[in-house]
Amino acid sequence: MMLLTAALLAAAQAGTATASPDYSKPSSWLCLPGRADICSTPLPTTALNPNGYGSTGQSPVAKDASIDCFYVYPTISRDRGVNSDLTPGDGEEKAAVITQFARFAGTCRTFAPVYRSMTVGLITAVAAGADFKAPFATAYGDVRAAWKEYLAKYNKGRPFVLIGHSQGSWMLQTLIAKEIEGKPEAKRMKLAIIPGFNVLVPQGKLTGGTFKSTPICSRPGQTGCVMTWVSYREKNAPPPGAVFGYADKPGMTVACTNPGRPGATGPVNLDSYWFARSAMPVPGGPIEWSTEGPPPSPFLRTDGLVSARCINDGPRGYLSIRTNADPNDKRTDRIGGEVGALGFFIPGWGMHLADLSAPMGDLLSQVESLTGGPKTASGQPR
Repeated sequence: MMLLTAALLAAAQAGTATASPDYSKPSSWLCLPGRADICSTPLPTTALNPNGYGSTGQSPVAKDASIDCFYVYPTISRDRGVNSDLTPGDGEEKAAVITQFARFAGTCRTFAPVYRSMTVGLITAVAAGADFKAPFATAYGDVRAAWKEYLAKYNKGRPFVLIGHSQGSWMLQTLIAKEIEGKPEAKRMKLAIIPGFNVLVPQGKLTGGTFKSTPICSRPGQTGCVMTWVSYREKNAPPPGAVFGYADKPGMTVACTNPGRPGATGPVNLDSYWFARSAMPVPGGPIEWSTEGPPPSPFLRTDGLVSARCINDGPRGYLSIRTNADPNDKRTDRIGGEVGALGFFIPGWGMHLADLSAPMGDLLSQVESLTGGPKTASGQPR
């Protein structure tokens, strides 16, 4: 174990961070409105229904969206060193944007800065005792600079939604606390969708803790609030000391908003979008999405295959995910989401990789509702 720890620390400390990006240059953004990029490229998507594969369509791209979406991607870079370089990788930063954010181009103008994120190597080494403060400051400094450029050049008083996951949610937590709360921008923040990283609140409360005044979303249609959750498989609650889902401060719990219906206390069926060609390991082996054979497109939409409910029990707070398996229909009875490392699945991370996929359709509906835009029929890809 000591040799493994030393190796992880050495790998994380190798290399140096590149110079900070210039966000006045379009090349420092993965997505910007009004140009051809990975957010303006429609995603081929097939409906997967109980009776098998349905229609295949292309995700829409709005031409004149009335709201902006600002996205920060998660820990995805396998670059050497503690912070990533500024060259987005196809299977790294670009893949995160495509699977987690590009679909929002159907309802909002999309902004996704490239930033010197903390690397997979560093996050692994932190678990072995490495310090993250300086790498975090580098990453957050970039996100803050991109945000300032967005406000100065692009926002022009428009309403906006913040979207992140994991490290990206951590960055946006910090941005809200330092740059949005108590400032004019707070009135224009319609939603912050930041799953995959603990937001703390006093037990039984919706405000306080991580944020001074920004509440946790607790009812459909609420604005100016934060949607947050960390996902765990049903009957697999986060253990004490878990990275996600267990508060490390007395009297606190981890906030949870049900993304299917904010404020719901019971299970809610989710409208899900899955990247069916993911190479991530899955408990039980690769998923057979349908008895009809391989998926006809890279993305699949399932409505009600999984359901979720928020659970808060003392310091624990998490989204409990249930697969609604039916041996008599043609859909898979399994989904993935667990994080694998060194041949094992990490118990304290839950279904981290499914945080956005499982409720993606519901999140699209949440943002659509802010614009008064048309809703897509249940079961049909978008």
